[in-house]
Amino acid sequence: MNIANDKIEEVISHFKITGTLLNIKANREGHINSTFISTFEAGGIIKKYTHQRINTHVFKHPFEVMENINAITSHIRKKLIKENCEVTKRCLQVVKTKDNTLLFVDKVGGHWRTYHFIDDVKTFSTIENEEQAKLLGHAVGQFQLYLSDFDGTTLHETIPHFHDMTLRYKQLEKAKKVNFNNRIEMVKEELHFLEVNKERGQRLWQSMERGLLPVRVTHNDTKMNNVLFSLDGKEALCVIDLDTVMPGTILFDTGDMIRTATNRAAEDETDLNKVECDVALHKALIQGYLSKALFLTPSEKELVVESGRNITQIMAVRFLSDYLNGDIYYHIEREDHNIIRARTQIKLIQDMDKKWDILTHIEN
Repeated sequence: MNIANDKIEEVISHFKITGTLLNIKANREGHINSTFISTFEAGGIIKKYTHQRINTHVFKHPFEVMENINAITSHIRKKLIKENCEVTKRCLQVVKTKDNTLLFVDKVGGHWRTYHFIDDVKTFSTIENEEQAKLLGHAVGQFQLYLSDFDGTTLHETIPHFHDMTLRYKQLEKAKKVNFNNRIEMVKEELHFLEVNKERGQRLWQSMERGLLPVRVTHNDTKMNNVLFSLDGKEALCVIDLDTVMPGTILFDTGDMIRTATNRAAEDETDLNKVECDVALHKALIQGYLSKALFLTPSEKELVVESGRNITQIMAVRFLSDYLNGDIYYHIEREDHNIIRARTQIKLIQDMDKKWDILTHIEN
């Protein structure tokens, strides 16, 4: 979305920001929200801010999203202050409007938010080695540790049943009936695999529903590029992209972390021989995570490795469902894109199963 600077300047004027505006730049790295970075000078001090127009087609309840974000960041900031940590680089900070609200709604219904910009940090799009895997584990474990005494049930469920495997399998059954272009004939092997694994795939969600796993704060997108690192890359500082923060089991986050961090191949890799769960990365990731996640109950710890398999399976179900529906949810670049994605997830599960005894030998 192209938005003129004078429009952005008008939006910025509604937030509690002091000083002289020096410039505004568009940030085109994100793919969902429209993002802009402003620079202000106040009393000889330069400060930057991040302004975002929330995509309400994706996030249909933006005020609930922001209430969740403000609640958990406020909680984390109190912990950081108590520990005398460098707060500005280790937690997002919401800037409220002059009306003391979390969002400004413009004349055409655009919902805008502002954060203090975190400078002098870097991100990585992929994991290059075991040390980075360990640091990702540190980041996710520390994020969860800070929020381990936060009542997750008080958060809004902004995307209901997001990781509900029972629901996802019902969606797959509906997609089979749609059977766009008779694609079901090409995916019988994948459907069989998912049917055989259906019961096991429901373990996390059903354990949470039965009270066997506590409801905590979940991030729901714990991949490498959602962590800010020190410029030397030796320390994980801050977990960002909090739009999908919701109540759930923290095993949703360990699962997504494992799924995205232990497979060096692309999510749409056509050569399935390249798709595998890297044992060394897995070990470093889990060790890094457990060194910080000191709050885990025995039931949670028992299912950490299982969570990686579970979230990989739910993504396989979702990709396959979209393929049978005619590619109506995920952006595709070719006709077979979604089935390729589904096959990489299934291959990753199969490789996990082959290495299960090794993967489940967890060392603190």
